[in-house]
Amino acid sequence: MTIRNKLTATKLVLVAVIIGVMPLFNSIRAYASPIASRSITMSTSAGGATGVTYTLATSALPTTGTAVQSLQIQFCAYLTDSCASTPSGFTSASTSLAGQPTGLGAASGWTADTNTTGSLRIVNASNATNPSGPVSVSWNGVVNPTATNTTFYAIISTYSNANWTSAIDTGSIALSTSTQVQVSLTVDEALTFCAGTSITGQNCATISGNLVNLGIGSTTSTATGTSVMAASTNGNSGYTITVSGSTLTSGANTITALSSGGGSTVGIKQFGINLAGNNTAPAIGTEVSGPGSGAAATNYGIDNNFRFVSGNTVASASGPTNANTFTVGYIANIDGMTAAGVYNTILTYTATANY
Repeated sequence: MTIRNKLTATKLVLVAVIIGVMPLFNSIRAYASPIASRSITMSTSAGGATGVTYTLATSALPTTGTAVQSLQIQFCAYLTDSCASTPSGFTSASTSLAGQPTGLGAASGWTADTNTTGSLRIVNASNATNPSGPVSVSWNGVVNPTATNTTFYAIISTYSNANWTSAIDTGSIALSTSTQVQVSLTVDEALTFCAGTSITGQNCATISGNLVNLGIGSTTSTATGTSVMAASTNGNSGYTITVSGSTLTSGANTITALSSGGGSTVGIKQFGINLAGNNTAPAIGTEVSGPGSGAAATNYGIDNNFRFVSGNTVASASGPTNANTFTVGYIANIDGMTAAGVYNTILTYTATANY
């Protein structure tokens, strides 16, 4: 087997490990009710990631008899300092709503406010509808804190006015950034090829046999036999399978090769092969099988047309392909003057991957 123009094919798979967000503290202000079942999901937890989507979700707000006109999530490096410091690198300066919030009352009219870059804010001064059911709010364009594998915090508050001053409900959440884990897989150039007389499916590990016994030549019937071969490759331009060797020979005597191709004719010296699957004269061969895209070459894939020229291409695939199994059918005819003897040949099938 020969592999042309060897290249290196490498696949890199990047996996972002996202650390789940969970409630950590109930830093609840004395004048507000605690928000239960709260969570903030980040579309990626990579430190310093930009264009991140943050989604706030709660099962319901505890206070449902007061309309919410503004909501804020303030992000903190620590809760112990009353949220005095914003996590380094975090900013909401370029955020926008991913869609209208649900569960806060009005179905439309909500806008994002980016004046406070350490917080995610929304406002709807005209909302007079009380909150109901699960709440969901998503912001696009958030920039994560720079440090990786670092915990930071968020305080969620709802307000009855449009300037984030009259708190209704509140609750705190712990979040974390994480290091992205790079997973690398190298795929080398590949060509799998085998030839023999028996195979199971397309599994070259099961190939066996190397003798095609055509039996005893006769002037009244055609001698036949078969062999098999399987091939697959990741070559950009597929593979080419060629055959090389000589016609059947016994000492100085030979069986004439069908160098121009033709049908099997009893009573005339002939030797030829094909890879066709529906031969009827004689009835030998099997259709190519397997999930690949390989096919017999034109001169060797025609039913009832046999040929043999050393160096000819007998099968090929034009691009990367899974395995196919080919059956090679052999025919031999003799005339009445064919000299007695044991006629043999050794044929070599060679697969070349094309990169």
